[in-house]
Amino acid sequence: MPAPRKLPDAFFARPDVVTIAQELIGKYFFTSFDGILTGGMVVETEAYSGDNDAACHAHLGRRTKRTQIMYEHGGVAYVYLIYGIYSLFNIVTNTEGTADAVLIRAIEPTEGLEEMKLRRGLDKIETRLTAGPGLVTQALGISTHHNGTHLQGSEIWFEDHGKVIPEEEIVAGPRVGVAYAGADALLPWRFSLKGSKWVSKAKPKY
Repeated sequence: MPAPRKLPDAFFARPDVVTIAQELIGKYFFTSFDGILTGGMVVETEAYSGDNDAACHAHLGRRTKRTQIMYEHGGVAYVYLIYGIYSLFNIVTNTEGTADAVLIRAIEPTEGLEEMKLRRGLDKIETRLTAGPGLVTQALGISTHHNGTHLQGSEIWFEDHGKVIPEEEIVAGPRVGVAYAGADALLPWRFSLKGSKWVSKAKPKY
């Protein structure tokens, strides 16, 4: 198996956000804060497209203080708060001026498990550690403070470990929590690793 390599900006700058979301399954997501490495393999993602997706925060070119970062060149973090509690981590994709992004929904933890348990307030390794988008960010120490972070830096990054996930092992289905998007809520833009216990338990609602 080839040596791990950091995913370059070119991986995220491609025009098809759906393909990027699918290809992130099996890649590795890491953070390093205060010398503590945490992370694991991506097992669940969702794609969002600013041009033609009513579920996207930047639908129809909407620009706000929150969404402005989505118009940057692919390869930076878009982190926002929901319910006043959870920070959700997205990767901005495509080229500058086009607001696409991929939400990281779940990872299979592999590095820094003890630190992740502390951050999540858990006594043992269980799916509640990282099986959900708000849980992933807590476990990895990510907050809205990291909005705009370049993913080529030393704090937050993604790696390719040479793991090839067969297409039949990737499950495609509708995204979670986007019922307001009408017909776009039915788009099969949520991707997960078949059979992984680390995939979130959330169910789409229409």
